[in-house]
Amino acid sequence: MTWQMWLAFLGAAWVISLSPGAGAVASMSSGLTHGLRRGYWNILGLQLGLLLQIAVVAAGVGAVLARSATAFTVIKWFGVVYLVYLGVRQWRARPADTETESPTRGGSAPALVLRGFLVNASNPKAVVFMLAVLPQFLNPAAPLVPQYLAIAATMVTVDVIVMTGYTGLAARVLTAMRSARQQTITNRVFSGLFLTAAAVLATVRRAATV
Repeated sequence: MTWQMWLAFLGAAWVISLSPGAGAVASMSSGLTHGLRRGYWNILGLQLGLLLQIAVVAAGVGAVLARSATAFTVIKWFGVVYLVYLGVRQWRARPADTETESPTRGGSAPALVLRGFLVNASNPKAVVFMLAVLPQFLNPAAPLVPQYLAIAATMVTVDVIVMTGYTGLAARVLTAMRSARQQTITNRVFSGLFLTAAAVLATVRRAATV
C-alpha cells in the first residue's frame, strides 16, 4: 500500500466512522449512562468487533457471508434483536440523582466490552460493505497481510477518536442534566435511536449489498 493509497483510505475511514450508525448510538448511550471514562470499555468492545469484521474479510469468509443468504439472515436478525433489546433497556433505564449517584452505575467493564463487541460483530451489512470497499485500497501484487494490518490499525485509530467524541458529547449531556424528567426524555430519545437502527438493519437485503 503506497502512501497515496493510505491517505485515500484514511479519508474513507473518517467518512465510515463519522457516518451515523449503531456504533455511534451505542457510544452516545454509554456516555450518557456511564460517563466518558467507563464509556471507553464500550469503545474497546466496538473495536474488537471491528477487528473481527476486518479479519473475516481478510480471511475470505466475508465473501462466503455475502453469497450465503442463510448466514446473512441469521446474523442480521441476531443484530436486529440485540439492538431492540438495547432499545428496551434504554427506555426502561431509571433516571439517576446526579448529585448523589455516580454515572458509573449499572454496567461492569466486561458487560460494556461485550455490548460494544456485539453491536459491531452482529452487523453483516458492515462486513459486506468492507468486502466491497477494502479491496479497492489493496495492492494485489504486494503481500496482503501487512496491508490488512495497516488498514486495521488505521480504522481502529480513527474509530476510537470518533467514538470518543460521541461518548464525550453524551457525557457532557449527563453532567448538565439535573432533573429526572430530563434524563427520562434523553433515555427515551436514545431508545428510539436504537430501535431505529434495528429497523434499518431489518430492511437490509443481501442482494442489495452484494
